[in-house]
Amino acid sequence: MYASVRDVPATGTPGTGSRRVGGTVLALGTVSLLTDVSSEMVAAVLPVYLTLTLGLSPLAFGVVDGLYQGTSVLVRLGAAAAADRWRRPKATAVLGYGLSALCKLGLVVASGAAAIGAVLAADRTGKGLRTAPRDALIAAASPPGGLGRAFGVHRAMDTTGALLGPLVAVALLLWLPGDYDSLFLVSAVFAVLGLAVLVTFVPERTRVAGAPPVRWRQVTALLADRPVRRVAAAGAVLGLLTVTDGFAYLLLRERGAVEAALFPLLFVGTAGVYLLLAVPLGRLADRVGRVPVLLAGHAALLPAYGGLLLLPDAGPWLVALVVGALGVYYAATDGVLAALAAELSPEDVRTSGIALVQTAVAAGRSASAVLFGLLWTASGQWPALAAFAVALAVALPAVRWSLRGLQRVAA
Repeated sequence: MYASVRDVPATGTPGTGSRRVGGTVLALGTVSLLTDVSSEMVAAVLPVYLTLTLGLSPLAFGVVDGLYQGTSVLVRLGAAAAADRWRRPKATAVLGYGLSALCKLGLVVASGAAAIGAVLAADRTGKGLRTAPRDALIAAASPPGGLGRAFGVHRAMDTTGALLGPLVAVALLLWLPGDYDSLFLVSAVFAVLGLAVLVTFVPERTRVAGAPPVRWRQVTALLADRPVRRVAAAGAVLGLLTVTDGFAYLLLRERGAVEAALFPLLFVGTAGVYLLLAVPLGRLADRVGRVPVLLAGHAALLPAYGGLLLLPDAGPWLVALVVGALGVYYAATDGVLAALAAELSPEDVRTSGIALVQTAVAAGRSASAVLFGLLWTASGQWPALAAFAVALAVALPAVRWSLRGLQRVAA
């Protein structure tokens, strides 16, 4: 049973939230901005570093990329359940951000693909610990009708960091060519600054005096909650059929559309589009519904896949198409999906509800990376991309049908 009526995200009940977001959302946005500068400095150089410098095959890169995408799956639900049970989402988020900061220092001493993979796995563990508690803090600090706007503002600040990170990486490598240790050290500094903002300026969620801890069975009951389960299943399917960024950019490089030295700038372009669209698409989702915007974001990838397969000219237009499509995809799905999960989850276990949906997406994307690498190795990159494009085109109407009429009714 639920104590309140939830919004109707699929049909788009108009939001009634304030046009402004609160200080907690802005503080968390600052934390994410600084942390994303740190993370994207590393992520922007990894595909080229692993494939060119270390000589990994497409299959090996797919395994490492899948590990990077999916390690958070192992801890996300447990961390969210603990945060809900003890009503301490901030404490859980601090643990996750702190672990990721330590991992940036670990990259300085790591050598070889195995060691780097282990450090990246630990870094993604930190992400798994922090993401759902952070999003629960955003939801708790925002009016129900303004969730799309709040998550849009947060994701815009987060993406500002994602845009700046590769630029910092490029600047450092131009100044200190090949000095990856210095890059990792600077990355660690940004991560520590983000952790300091979280500890200092973000309040813990207020606990109701005398309220008992949330029971584990309330958390596990989410698995039987049909609306939450439907969204999680849809997220897993769509994640499985989405080519990861690293592979999309490597396909551009295979077409000769970008040089290795400029590879990190692809991340900058995608982040720039995401930054421009995060708030407008969040507001649109408040008005017309989460599900239509979510599906449109995935549909935006299809022209990019088609362009990679069919356009004869591998020039700036192809780069713009792929980079722009990925930016639209993230702006229309990341914060929108978190807002949808927050709306559908009971307040006492909201962190776990968000984590369940995010875990499903992360598991799908992790499997996608391995599957795409396997198909690339077995049949070539272009048959692999064609298979993914066709599968995504077929899946979108089916997912739309599965999420029809999605809403929370009165208890």
